[in-house]
Amino acid sequence: MQDYFQVGVITSTHGLKGEVKVYPTTEESRRFDDLCGQKVYAGRDGSLEELTIVSVRYFKKQVILRFAEKNDIEEVSPLRQARLLISREQALPLEEGEYYVADLLGLKVIADDGRELGILKDVLTTGANDVYVIGRQGQSDLMIPAIRQCVLKTDLEVGEILVHLLPGLEDI
Repeated sequence: MQDYFQVGVITSTHGLKGEVKVYPTTEESRRFDDLCGQKVYAGRDGSLEELTIVSVRYFKKQVILRFAEKNDIEEVSPLRQARLLISREQALPLEEGEYYVADLLGLKVIADDGRELGILKDVLTTGANDVYVIGRQGQSDLMIPAIRQCVLKTDLEVGEILVHLLPGLEDI
């Protein structure tokens, strides 16, 4: 299971006083209000830099942040394209039967007839329901709607997702 979750990507600097623009990758873009005053992590090339958010503003589809540890454009410039991460403890609580996407990625996907279909490589968010993208060896990706009729069981401890393939899903 993941210790850190990505909530955004630092896209660029903003102004001269050390602010950055962040493209949110969380479903709750206003989530950054809750993170003001808290530690977050800028992840790049396998290393994490701890930062404290001291201000949050919203502009169009981006969030403008300022960190206590960074006071000018020169200090924040190296953060461009870094992933903005939070700890598992800071993540929003889940309802029964919900999972963090980061914990699902890489799980083995097994059909209810016993066939190993592949590895969950992405989760697409659509208006109606999420879609699981299963990477298959030597074949195109398989897309399965993340609905109760298809996703029968998720076992993080075993590292598997049991699915039922509705007629025609493998033909798409």
